Amino acid sequence: MTTVDARTGSAWLDLVLRFRALGLLLALAVLVAVTASLNPRFLSGQSVRDLLFAAAVTLLLACGMTVVVLTRGIDLSVGSVLGLSAYLTGSALSATGMGTAPALLLGLAVGAACGALNGVIIHFGRVPPLVATLGTLYVLRGVVYFAAGGSRINASDLPPGFLDFGSGDVLGVPYLFAVAMLVLAAVAVFLGRYRAGRDLYALGSNPEAARLAGVPAGRRLMTAYVLSGALAGLGGVLYAARFGTVDASAGYGIELDVVAAVVVGGVAIFGGSGTALGAGLGALLLTVIDNALPVLRIDQFWQQAIVGALILAAIALDRLVSVRAAKALRTKGSHVD
Repeated sequence: MTTVDARTGSAWLDLVLRFRALGLLLALAVLVAVTASLNPRFLSGQSVRDLLFAAAVTLLLACGMTVVVLTRGIDLSVGSVLGLSAYLTGSALSATGMGTAPALLLGLAVGAACGALNGVIIHFGRVPPLVATLGTLYVLRGVVYFAAGGSRINASDLPPGFLDFGSGDVLGVPYLFAVAMLVLAAVAVFLGRYRAGRDLYALGSNPEAARLAGVPAGRRLMTAYVLSGALAGLGGVLYAARFGTVDASAGYGIELDVVAAVVVGGVAIFGGSGTALGAGLGALLLTVIDNALPVLRIDQFWQQAIVGALILAAIALDRLVSVRAAKALRTKGSHVD
């Protein structure tokens, strides 16, 4: 083995990571093409709009989950945070008639507070992220049920302008999906261009080495969970705007869809690698699967089995890439004078 071999290994790793996104695009294109060939209405304007509406909230939450998973963490509370934000925002809208912009800010604030709670428990309490966020999942869901008290907010209680935001579009693209895409772009820039974003990769790759290198681990972990919570809170506002009806079950179980989208999108569940773009593609692919397989008359059981197989394949690929990368680094190190 030579230094050239090590460089070849690094190049191979880079190609795998790049073509993974292309693989998702290819799978998406094939699925859409097959479904459209059997049912041309699948690509009608209204059908495409419905797909984008359905993908918006999952895509938004996947961006926040990506930031957390990169640090070797996880946030299982996003569904409950979404539900709490949706109900509190809906209540404020029905009581005060506030505009859409203040509602969005309120949702962000509610979510950020919940994310900060997760961050404090995990960082200062030294509680594993899985356990901490599983606990807050139940606690926050209980708060939503207590606040709702069996009641629900109906579309007739919400301002018309807010409902128009939930159903409107610009150049055929729903406002909700446009918001999600803007967030995706912002998170991608944050992770790729800013030191705080790059520090998250360092923490996920090797926490001890990152700390020794001067990475402020506590602050970065807090940033990750506050951002995840804030985007889940924003997702609650989008949820309320899209459906118009909000009760205590809003967002129930969506955390599993979000984790699936992130993993399928190439974000390593072990931390340290992945992109917001990949997570976004994962969210879009799973949304298309949910909508396309019924058109193809595939049983609900097989829909879930396909998603499960995609998750297992993604984890296996992550493991393969990490083993290959470690081997390439060892080979490179053995040739350093």
